[in-house]
Amino acid sequence: MTSKRYNKVAVGGTFDKFHEGHRLLIETAFQIGDKILIGVTSDEFGGLKGEIEPCDVRMSNLNSLLKNRSNYIIARLEEHYGPTVDDDSIDAIVVSSETEATARKINQIRRDKGMKPLDIITINMVLAQDGKPISSTRIRRGEIDSHGKVI
Repeated sequence: MTSKRYNKVAVGGTFDKFHEGHRLLIETAFQIGDKILIGVTSDEFGGLKGEIEPCDVRMSNLNSLLKNRSNYIIARLEEHYGPTVDDDSIDAIVVSSETEATARKINQIRRDKGMKPLDIITINMVLAQDGKPISSTRIRRGEIDSHGKVI
């Protein structure tokens, strides 16, 4: 992982059935950034993934998790890229290997607009006890818990 320090770091996701992979994504952002912008998919956009908790619930859960921090903003995402394609003050984005292609697309859009590309920090997927990635889908199906323990 990078030891570079960034002024503003973006991270985004559905954050449904909050799990250890989500925790690593967000903790990485806080380790490298002074200000963290957390995008949470809206009900309409996030609903493309199936049955998920309402956006307000997911945002509230994140606020509860981060109650001891003050250097973050949680914003609703209505589409894949959110403010990352317009906000010049964002320096970096933290993604999982699963979403790295989206970060590359964001940088292409930024370049096309004459903006500086974001530094992309990619974390590995957190594996469950069975060696497969922890995911909200697997938790919803009852295969694993939020810590990756097989149920």
